[in-house]
Amino acid sequence: MRYHLPAGSAGNSSYALDVGPKSAGWAYCALRVVTLAPGAAHSFDTGDSEWIVLPLAATGVTVATDAGDTFHLHGRTGVFAAVTDFVYVPRDAHVTVTAPTGGRIALAGARCGRALPARYGPAPAVPVELRGAGTCSRQVNNFAAAGVFDCDRLIAVEVLTPGGNWSSYPPHKHDEHRPGVESELEEIYYFEIAGGPTGTPGHGYHRVSPSRPGGTDVLAEVRTGDVVLIPDGWHGPSIAAPGHDMYYLNVMAGPGAEREWLIRDHPDAAWIRDTWPGLDPDPRLPFPQHPGGDR
Repeated sequence: MRYHLPAGSAGNSSYALDVGPKSAGWAYCALRVVTLAPGAAHSFDTGDSEWIVLPLAATGVTVATDAGDTFHLHGRTGVFAAVTDFVYVPRDAHVTVTAPTGGRIALAGARCGRALPARYGPAPAVPVELRGAGTCSRQVNNFAAAGVFDCDRLIAVEVLTPGGNWSSYPPHKHDEHRPGVESELEEIYYFEIAGGPTGTPGHGYHRVSPSRPGGTDVLAEVRTGDVVLIPDGWHGPSIAAPGHDMYYLNVMAGPGAEREWLIRDHPDAAWIRDTWPGLDPDPRLPFPQHPGGDR
């Protein structure tokens, strides 16, 4: 099984990226990225999954369902430019997405049981959290975190890390059901890396280490469009190379009766949290939070 999927290695005629339960070898999580030409439309059936339509680099997006729901998204020019609005669409629906000026749009999904109403998520309502401190500082856009936006199983957040910082640190895991301590969740990391001032491509690094004999073991150099699959294991750090800000979209889902994100830190690195009190977050944070300016 491949856990690091370089850009272009997991696409097809419809999607630049198409990862789902069948291809990932698990039960719930899915992520697709569609690139639309100006004025083009993309239609899909949600099937047995709930989905969030999330503009990565697209403005003026319209999302319509066969139930008669129509939503208009402001969107954003890029993942470092702003927190974006988004649309939730339920299972067993037919959805059409259009973008007059074209662009890239993510579809984050999870197999689910309940068909919840289609809904619009406004950008100003997305809780923006500055997590960590010093060189472990990062920004988390909790647009579909548990307890923030109602889904049946899907949990999804965005993480932005200034160049040179470590993110997803200390390493943590959520591959066992331990009530009140740890939830069992599959996870997808989708990366975009900011280029340098001369347009040079950026890169970063991501680590997953085994939490059990024969478990997931990944050390990958990641670039824009890359994906890392995490069915199990301690994951982190995600390291942004100096001069290259890192973005990743986390998509999670699991079998638990409660939709919750409970993690355990790696015992060898958990102490790092005790060094953060009294330290300031990275002064480059926060990134722009609402449409109107590029970084």
